[in-house]
Amino acid sequence: MEETMNYRKEERCDPATIEALRAHYADILRLLGEDPDREGLLKTPERVAKAMCFLTKGYDEDPLAILRSAIFNEEYKQMVLVKDIELYSMCEHHMLPFYGKAHVAYIPNGRITGLSKIARVVECFARRLQVQERLTVQIRDCIQEALQPMGVAVVIEASHMCMQMRGVEKQQSATTTSAFTGIFLSDHRTREEFMNLISHRYR
Repeated sequence: MEETMNYRKEERCDPATIEALRAHYADILRLLGEDPDREGLLKTPERVAKAMCFLTKGYDEDPLAILRSAIFNEEYKQMVLVKDIELYSMCEHHMLPFYGKAHVAYIPNGRITGLSKIARVVECFARRLQVQERLTVQIRDCIQEALQPMGVAVVIEASHMCMQMRGVEKQQSATTTSAFTGIFLSDHRTREEFMNLISHRYR
């Protein structure tokens, strides 16, 4: 049975959480040798606290509810592809950003979802502390569970600041991850069509 539950977006951090985070970030500044009471840093702990709440807001969002808020019966059985979805996430190992694009496709099996909901699912999972490998699989599994399509394909291409700013400091490095279900695994022609479509850049 099709689910028609409404999805509502809500702010994550309440004032008490912001204040607790602000105090911790003020302590971090002191431990780093800075003075959080100097003019340039007076508002910094609060700003960082609010930024971190925004960057991790995906914890309080339900990606399945996002998809199920816009499911429609449709006998379309060709590939639906949303590509070049910008994503910004935080590496859970160093809490530094990684950013790039996600390409998401599925073959419907009687049900489709609103195209914007695919991008919202990517955003929901990206706005958590992540590793790219898990992010790719979570997007795939969420779409598979919500729509029960004939197959799902997800490819993410991202650059990681933990490799560019620190460590090996390789500024041009990029990481690609992929995850497939159903027909994208069993039919190499379908998978090849998907890969060709995401590699083609329209001018």
